[in-house]
Amino acid sequence: MKFNYDAYFGTFIKRPNRFIAHIDIDGHEVICHVPNTGRMKELLIPGVEVMLSHHDSSTRKTEYELRMVMKNSKWISIDSQLPNTLVSEAIAHDIISELQGYKEINREVTYNKSRLDFQLLGEDTCFIEVKGVTLERDGWCYFPDAPTERGRKHIDELIRAKSEGYRSVLLFIIQMEEARGFSPNRITDEAFADKVKEAENSGVEVLAYGCHVSPDEVYITGKVPIIN
Repeated sequence: MKFNYDAYFGTFIKRPNRFIAHIDIDGHEVICHVPNTGRMKELLIPGVEVMLSHHDSSTRKTEYELRMVMKNSKWISIDSQLPNTLVSEAIAHDIISELQGYKEINREVTYNKSRLDFQLLGEDTCFIEVKGVTLERDGWCYFPDAPTERGRKHIDELIRAKSEGYRSVLLFIIQMEEARGFSPNRITDEAFADKVKEAENSGVEVLAYGCHVSPDEVYITGKVPIIN
């Protein structure tokens, strides 16, 4: 996905709450929206380089949106809405080998008591839940970076869909390059890691894919190994 917004570069100052951050752009402090409610403590460190987009709109509370954070000389996309767009694009272009051959892609589909990210229609019906990954330690990536009851609920729905005869996929999109592998973050949310294992044992397919990330574009690249 190529970006068509105006990009600005600066350094992170502080994040007073989940929704906003203060950024220094050439000596001028601006307030930006943070499109990710995760903790991101390992990323949002005072002085770290960041990339923002500018949006001149009277309907916005802030003119800026925090898009990327630099860590170890590489950009990490922190936009939690972006992975779904990337997945839709990748499925349409047969980038994700396990999800090829479907004729119809539906987004934000209600199933039982939850709204799942995708429903694919073809020779079978496939439900997909997507999770964006930003937490990295020594090249290995993890999700979540904070306990997520909502995430466990989504997996329960995938397990149910599988039991009712549908194909179910839990897809982790790693929003950075050169990931060596992925694991559910058992230290932060043991219940989530257990739920991923339960899903695997129930026949839910668990996949992880990495991305190319630059200030100009982000797109899904190759499959990343998973150790649960």
